[in-house]
Amino acid sequence: MKDKYGRNIDYIRISVTDRCNLRCRYCIPDEQAPVLPKEQLLSFDEIVRFCRVLPELGIHRVKLTGGEPLAREDTPRLAAAIKKIDGIFQVTLTTNGTLLAEKIPALEAAGVDGVNVSLDTLDEERFRALTRRPYLGRVKAGLEALNASSIPKIKLNCVPLEEINGDELEDIALLAKEGRMPVRFIEMMPVGSGREWTMIPEAAVKERLVAAFGPMTPVEGRLGNGPAAYYRFPAFSNPVGFISAMSHAFCEDCNRIRLTPDGFLRSCLFYGNGVDLKTILREENDDRQLARAVRQAIWEKPKRHPRGPAGEDRKMYQIGG
Repeated sequence: MKDKYGRNIDYIRISVTDRCNLRCRYCIPDEQAPVLPKEQLLSFDEIVRFCRVLPELGIHRVKLTGGEPLAREDTPRLAAAIKKIDGIFQVTLTTNGTLLAEKIPALEAAGVDGVNVSLDTLDEERFRALTRRPYLGRVKAGLEALNASSIPKIKLNCVPLEEINGDELEDIALLAKEGRMPVRFIEMMPVGSGREWTMIPEAAVKERLVAAFGPMTPVEGRLGNGPAAYYRFPAFSNPVGFISAMSHAFCEDCNRIRLTPDGFLRSCLFYGNGVDLKTILREENDDRQLARAVRQAIWEKPKRHPRGPAGEDRKMYQIGG
């Protein structure tokens, strides 16, 4: 389905929980951040019902996010149920990797098409300082299991921040040299506590990587669902990508909407407004009304996100993935 600006919206990110077993300082600045009561979360049956109306609206690709999606019990079962819906072509998942190693068999059995792992440092002490948890070993075990798995598409996401990994970007990029995992550098958005960190823009990251690895060659075409631009370095088995919403805004090509764990459909993560689908799911039996609400959210998708910080003081974990 197209929005009022002619963009084809064919991709949705579904946040299955706001809970996470990490406490990353740019995402959850308060160690005791409140979470939604479980009864306010959409049930898996409600999420599957919602997903059944998506293909008729032209949405065929689903990504499960959080919080940490694997922290919710039986998320692989949800992925399997969504995969069975006629017209859903792809189901992927984004995770912090701490629970991944033990979940790989279930994700493979569910037929998950891809997994993205978020990792911002390879240093144990920095990881502990950033996440407030000593789980880097778990993440590394998850990456090893993912590389050895049958899951077709895998990626590693890194947010370049001067305070955390400014001197590690080359080491993180090297994870793309062997194996089958591309590395993507994602610019920090000024949402919530993200405003308090020093984002390293795409141009600066490229400059450092070129100095370390030589000239990079653009990869033609799109390699994933989103706006990442990919490049190849000499002797690297996998490309390195950049998602740069701040220095290279891609709003004109944005193809996604987002569902929060409590059932609000948001067309842009920078804005707090949305369509309340939970009420429809729990009070109405007519899926036509559900489809109309999704159409409304898509049609009213903003032309672009603000150039500066988001207008509402929402923490990053509250934006729905």
